[in-house]
Amino acid sequence: MEAVPPVSDIPQQKQKRYDDIKNNFLKKFGNPPEFFARASGRVNIIGEHVDYCGYSVLPMAIEQDIIIAVSHSSTSDKIILSNMNPSYQDFECSIKDFTISKSDPKWFNYFLCGVKGILEYAKPNALRGMYCMVSGNIPASSGLSSSSALVCCSALVTMYAHGYSISKKELSEICAQCECHIGTEGGGMDQAISFMAQEGTAKHIEFSPLRTTDVQLPGDAAFVITNSCVEMNKAATSFFNIRVVECRLVAQIIAKSKGLTWQDFKRIGDVQKTLGLSLEEALVIVGEIFHKEPYTKEEVCGILEVTPEQLAETTLSTNTLTVQSFKLHDRATHVFSEANRVLQFKRICDENPSDALKRLGTLMSESHASCRDMYECSCTDLDKLVNICLESGALGSRLTGAGWGGCAVSMVPVDQVEQFISKVKDKYYAVEPSRSAKVSSAVFATQPGGGAAIYKV
Repeated sequence: MEAVPPVSDIPQQKQKRYDDIKNNFLKKFGNPPEFFARASGRVNIIGEHVDYCGYSVLPMAIEQDIIIAVSHSSTSDKIILSNMNPSYQDFECSIKDFTISKSDPKWFNYFLCGVKGILEYAKPNALRGMYCMVSGNIPASSGLSSSSALVCCSALVTMYAHGYSISKKELSEICAQCECHIGTEGGGMDQAISFMAQEGTAKHIEFSPLRTTDVQLPGDAAFVITNSCVEMNKAATSFFNIRVVECRLVAQIIAKSKGLTWQDFKRIGDVQKTLGLSLEEALVIVGEIFHKEPYTKEEVCGILEVTPEQLAETTLSTNTLTVQSFKLHDRATHVFSEANRVLQFKRICDENPSDALKRLGTLMSESHASCRDMYECSCTDLDKLVNICLESGALGSRLTGAGWGGCAVSMVPVDQVEQFISKVKDKYYAVEPSRSAKVSSAVFATQPGGGAAIYKV
């Protein structure tokens, strides 16, 4: 039988935070909560923008999380949401009838994604209203999966409030699917690590079928997260989904060029597998098939022998219908090389050679260069931060998460962490007042954390 999220007592060292949430719940709703649900954020150590292409990734859960205090109602069908962060306004709706806005991704829409996912999966006969108080300490739009953690936590809340027991694997897949309701076409990494994480180990996550393997990170290195303080909500822009569509076009054009039924393919990894190619061989094919200059929509339609309307049906997404240019060579180059870096990173961790830290650091820095130059998902401030991290003693540093802002993750010798953090604070945060104001939560060393759980009151 597959593992389900645990139902546990609140960890003693976390009791104060849960008491604070409980008191806020009591003040807001007049009664104490019946249970808590928790889902962690994550840092992706390597494997950026490849999960939705069908390739594996290597993240770990972090201590920062979303916690929701809950009581349910058998007499009301209302979901009543409140957030301890006053920046996020209260919200209520009927659990029987609600809509999720793709054009205006406010915080409560992520909560509703999780609710919708469970209702579609379990189809409960009797729907219960829920009173929910949300507390989160994952920096928003930072690349640490605050939005997916909220989706996962909401799904866990809805599952438990309705008396269901669903496996971690199924919950991961449900949440990867239901986050599409807000318009994000992700690949499943964030949801998988949120549910399947284990304290003390990173995870190598593979897809189709979903499976995870423990990865022991080097004990003589620490992973330090630094926030660029540039925020980017991937559901509020088309940047992320344009990359998804470009990769879809890569898969379809390779398939057509090799005589396959191209309409059957959405993911690059599926085409590679069908053709029986190694990642190295796939990179060679990229150079043979794609020119380095951007492709126009007209050119793509000509290659696939479709009209723009047919392309919209087979390939494009709602917020990419007006895109006229696609950088297919560079996107494919990143995906195949990044997928290979993930496998190399895991192999080095497993074998632990004497030069492991040097080799792992090189892979991380190569990953950032590819994200910056081939996938174009970095930004000026994030590049500057990565360079400062390397100058300050990191063995490797790279953006983590979707990019266009957010955080960098750096691998630092464990005996140099304090010195590293001090240098980065001086060089990146102290020179800019807006960053300096956020520095207390913007830089921290992290260890692999645990997965989503229910906690008793």
